[in-house]
Amino acid sequence: IKEGRDTLKISDQIHQALPDFPKFAITYSLTENDDKSTVNQEEMKESLQDYNKMFGTHYGIDNITAYNDNLNERIARKEKKYIDRHQQLDLVIVVDRLLTGFDAPCLSTLFVDRQPMKPQNLIQAFSRTNRLFDSNKQYGQIVTFQNPDGFKKAINDALQLYSMGGEGTPLSEDWDTVKESFIKSIHAVHALAETPKDVKMLSKKQKKAFIHLFRNLDHDFAHIKAFTRYDESLLAKYQFSEEEYEDYAGMYKNVLEELKVEKEDSGNEKEPVIDDYELIAYNKLLIDFEYLVELLQGFIESLNQPSENFKEKDFEEKIRQLQEVIDEFSQTNQKLGDLLSEILDQIKNDKDQFIGQDISVLINQMRYAAIDREITAFASKWFFNPDDVRYEVFNYNYLDGTLANENNFKEKADYTGYSANTKNALPKFKFRKKMVDAFKTELMENVRPLLNA
Repeated sequence: IKEGRDTLKISDQIHQALPDFPKFAITYSLTENDDKSTVNQEEMKESLQDYNKMFGTHYGIDNITAYNDNLNERIARKEKKYIDRHQQLDLVIVVDRLLTGFDAPCLSTLFVDRQPMKPQNLIQAFSRTNRLFDSNKQYGQIVTFQNPDGFKKAINDALQLYSMGGEGTPLSEDWDTVKESFIKSIHAVHALAETPKDVKMLSKKQKKAFIHLFRNLDHDFAHIKAFTRYDESLLAKYQFSEEEYEDYAGMYKNVLEELKVEKEDSGNEKEPVIDDYELIAYNKLLIDFEYLVELLQGFIESLNQPSENFKEKDFEEKIRQLQEVIDEFSQTNQKLGDLLSEILDQIKNDKDQFIGQDISVLINQMRYAAIDREITAFASKWFFNPDDVRYEVFNYNYLDGTLANENNFKEKADYTGYSANTKNALPKFKFRKKMVDAFKTELMENVRPLLNA
């Protein structure tokens, strides 16, 4: 799949965010009957080689316990060094492992390709995904590939058994239940304020009611989005949309502030306090690389209109607004900011050439062309094959400041060519040391802003 030789493809969007996706590992028990264990050990050796190559480790079958411990720590991402992308895994294939004593808050999705397990194993497995991590991970997700009806019954039986000693009602909610609650929440908000603008006209008492009704809608909206069956096209059927939700969210925040000011001005201590609540379905827009690419793509698509509808004044204003956002982004990443400014200038000077184009593809071509220029310059200066430099660049460990294979890299430099073509050439050991220092402090510092988009 990673090499593009399978019908299943990795989307361009994922490639843009994580060029090395997916990074995966395998772990399972090797203590089985002799014949099967021998086969598994040989296959596990292959997996360990991949793992060692990815992370510069040295695990083998003889220290498999140490490998599993390292794998657990890498997945959990609790140590600072595992915050770095180069130290992370995306997928782990397991067989009857990581069910107990394992806590990884960042784990979002569990794929289960087997028949339903016993109640205790099912709860243990599903509970691996239920830790809150950040604003982007409020829910875990379970994807089953076999016997969906059997799993639903097994889940309900397990929840009933463990939640109330077997006496209560199962707590799991299926798609239909969550959807029904979501629809009721939409109707309730619309009944009080048919549009977001109508919220302004509500009385004080009605605004307080709106606060609680919108919180219910927010909860249900976030809940229904957690299902794989959710599709945004569903919203139109109930006269709702993401845009309307965000407009209601804006009014919600205004009303909260208004009621807070009124309470402070009145000095009435008996006035009920509206407790804090953070919207969980609200998409907070961060000025990051992906966001800017989306803005530019939207701008490009807006240019595809009849010439009589085109207004030069609006076009120039949009260019100005985009440049302001890019300038703000440039404060944290000057190199990428310059690249985005360059493409915005190209759009300004010749917009027609961009109509119908995928801007993300063009930008990434520019990114990697800039990286290649840096690599080529370094390779030329230090007498390398550019491909050898390229491999170390894309596998560099920023956290530890180490190359994937420093000794091998030193050997690949053409010292003979260097000494024959360089006046006052350095001795080999000084040449190698200076070359490695230049790789870390010059080349990697130049390409890092372009890699970390």
